[in-house]
Amino acid sequence: MKTKKLLIIALIICFYNFSVLAADKSGKEISDSIKTGWNFGALPAISFDTDLGFQYGALVNFFNYGDGKRFPAYNHSLYFEVSHFTRGSGVYRFYYNSDQLFKNFDFFCDITYLPDQANDFYGFNGFESVLNKSWEDQNSASYKTRMFYKFQQNLFRFKVDLMHKIGDSHFKWVAGLNMQNFSISSVNLSKLNNGKSGADLLPNVPGLYEKYIGWGIIPQDEAGGGFIPELKTGIIYDTRDVKVNPMKGMWTEAVLTAAPKFLGAASGFARFSLTHRQYFTLIKNDLSFAYRLGWQQTIGGHVPFYYEPQMTTTVMTGYATIGLGGSRYLRGARRDRVIGDGVVYGNFEMRWKFARMNLIHQKFYWGLNGFVDMGQVTKKIAIPSIPFLSDPSASDYFKPGTEKMHGTYGAGIRLAMNQNFVISLDYGVAMNKQDGDGGLYIGLNYLF
Repeated sequence: MKTKKLLIIALIICFYNFSVLAADKSGKEISDSIKTGWNFGALPAISFDTDLGFQYGALVNFFNYGDGKRFPAYNHSLYFEVSHFTRGSGVYRFYYNSDQLFKNFDFFCDITYLPDQANDFYGFNGFESVLNKSWEDQNSASYKTRMFYKFQQNLFRFKVDLMHKIGDSHFKWVAGLNMQNFSISSVNLSKLNNGKSGADLLPNVPGLYEKYIGWGIIPQDEAGGGFIPELKTGIIYDTRDVKVNPMKGMWTEAVLTAAPKFLGAASGFARFSLTHRQYFTLIKNDLSFAYRLGWQQTIGGHVPFYYEPQMTTTVMTGYATIGLGGSRYLRGARRDRVIGDGVVYGNFEMRWKFARMNLIHQKFYWGLNGFVDMGQVTKKIAIPSIPFLSDPSASDYFKPGTEKMHGTYGAGIRLAMNQNFVISLDYGVAMNKQDGDGGLYIGLNYLF
């Protein structure tokens, strides 16, 4: 029943889209086939994420198509969001993208603040860290606290990227600066218990974050967070026909990032990532197959525990860059379930545009998706050899040597306006219960 209600809410949200009519210089309404000038899509930010809860707030995405000769390509995109999730997270974001602001350069800018009262933390190295669901279940005899796998995190991010095409080829180079400040602490039980009583009160017991600090797995100088200034350079090969939901072509990127101490990094490190995305038309204009394969690994230095889940890409479109688990890489698994110094992942989707319509002078299409997501740790985070590991109860927390491929599967629906503003709903199921019981995600855009 709860899932049905969420689906109904999602469909209502889809029809809430609206946009201003673009007009040419004479003031005449433009045709339905090509958009010019400014258009926008706006939504009450009412969504649901299994890991985050219900979202409420507002978002708006402005698109400028200029004279329309490049449609569906746009000249400028400005995205604003202010929203909050019932489980304590928030999104306060401005995102800008343009290939016209600087001639011959694609420019990206992201300014985001992400407070989270209950950020997920399940340990390191995937299945080697045991997920004990009964410890979160108030009805279980072994109940500890609903916040056992949580800590509080506030993240501020300022990010700029510049991309440039190399001659007349399909290659582009990208360079960027990503400055992030993490503030980490235990869950604020006083705040969460405010107004509650009896069995609803959260007990004051240590969670996994506190235990990892006590065991020395999380160093004391990392426990409270830190500042990560990250420099990025990379190369891209891009033959896609359009930016959003391509029907053919590929996007392959190699990226090197470094957080140098001379810029004030709490810990110096370097990472390398490789991603390949490819798109195939099966039925012209209607049915396509898309896949994404990726690999990321630390190649030098030490990555602080709170930065390990962050995924590196040349261009970021969503507000979250979290790792394997949740809405971005492993739909149906718990958020940040798979964390390692090196990870590999794959996403495979069938995408069908099954209906088109013109509404309020805008062009819409409905889409259906079927997907399979996979991922695994390829380079483990070292767990210190501590006395606790020799204790029989260590098996409640650690199972060395058990990491293997994680998998999820599911389906989703899309509603796209003018090909660029896309509302998405996905439901994924984890193949292994150690990854979770499934997840529902309502948001914007295709996964890749």
